[in-house]
Amino acid sequence: MQATIILKPGREKALKRRHPWIFSMAINKIKGQVEHGATVDVVDDKGNWLAKGAYSPDSQIRVRIWSFDQSQTIDQQFFFERLQQAYQARKALIAEQGLTGFRLVAAESDYLPGITIDHFNDSLVCQLLSAGAEYHRNNIISALEQLFPEHKIYDRSDVEVRKKEGLLPTTSAIKGDFTERLTIIKENGHQILVDIKKGHKTGFYLDQRDNRAIAGKYCRDKTVLNCFSYTGTFGIYALANGAKHFTNVDLSQDALDIAKQNIELNELDLAKVDFVKADVFKLLRRYRDEGKTFDVIILDPPKFADNKAQLNGACRGYKDINMVAMQLLNPGGTLLTYSCSGLMPADLFQKVVADAALDAQRDAQIIARLSQASDHPIASTFPEGFYLKGLALTVR
Repeated sequence: MQATIILKPGREKALKRRHPWIFSMAINKIKGQVEHGATVDVVDDKGNWLAKGAYSPDSQIRVRIWSFDQSQTIDQQFFFERLQQAYQARKALIAEQGLTGFRLVAAESDYLPGITIDHFNDSLVCQLLSAGAEYHRNNIISALEQLFPEHKIYDRSDVEVRKKEGLLPTTSAIKGDFTERLTIIKENGHQILVDIKKGHKTGFYLDQRDNRAIAGKYCRDKTVLNCFSYTGTFGIYALANGAKHFTNVDLSQDALDIAKQNIELNELDLAKVDFVKADVFKLLRRYRDEGKTFDVIILDPPKFADNKAQLNGACRGYKDINMVAMQLLNPGGTLLTYSCSGLMPADLFQKVVADAALDAQRDAQIIARLSQASDHPIASTFPEGFYLKGLALTVR
């Protein structure tokens, strides 16, 4: 018999709005024995049934909700149906943009808390980041095999957040041969190399797909600086749209080497591209001291805040880097700046960028607001699913 989580009085409000998290402070007591990650029933203080979720005794998010349907069983069929639902929701996008790389499951936003799955050509890459996801690992993998019987499957659950769930990071091939290091995906007519085993996150930043296409339109006949370039995919779109010159900057020589291969793979002009291995913060200041300028600058830094305690420091980092970037732009130039920190509110990010413009003594006009690609949906009941914010600005 499943254990039951009994909430404190008044703590059922978020669940009634179908938010998928229950924090430890909301729980009054647990009735029955429960395994790490196992399914529990959740009731209010009067015993009224509310939801079924996965129990995580080590996390502040003590329960992640699987279902608000009391008759639903959390088994392989449950995961197959949720996976199938997620895939069907993306089919029109896949056809429209010619995608062989896309996010299949976006965790809570696809009603599968703690589960991220990306599709790269003939491979599926999984991140099982919650106690419940780990508990149901076999059911999830079996459901994936049922939905995509010909695909290889790789586990990239090598993420620090698993420790908060009482889990160790893990990575391994689950099904198929992954001896070939790089795989090729297609999007919007372009080819992109993905390093599934060693690349960032699951191997690639699918969430920036729409922003890559938007960026390309600002780059015709322009000199472009791409900071934190990773494998240089903004450059593919920029050069395909007629950029005059493009500079990729990253600390990883390995990423820059793949960026070069990406240019060659798409038969673009390597003579128009520089690959600079450097710390972006230091390089931007050096460029400023040298009087170097650009027509377009792209700032896509890594997450600066993993928790609320780091948010003030993140604001300082975003402000500093945006200030120096604005000082490097030619008058009338374009800044494309992003934050992938889910804890950074969009209005605060805009304020930070506005303050950076004041410190840079430049006027900046927001000409577009940017977000994550639509295969990274935001469930209406889970605003935390909105994490990638971007601004396109004209800087004078």
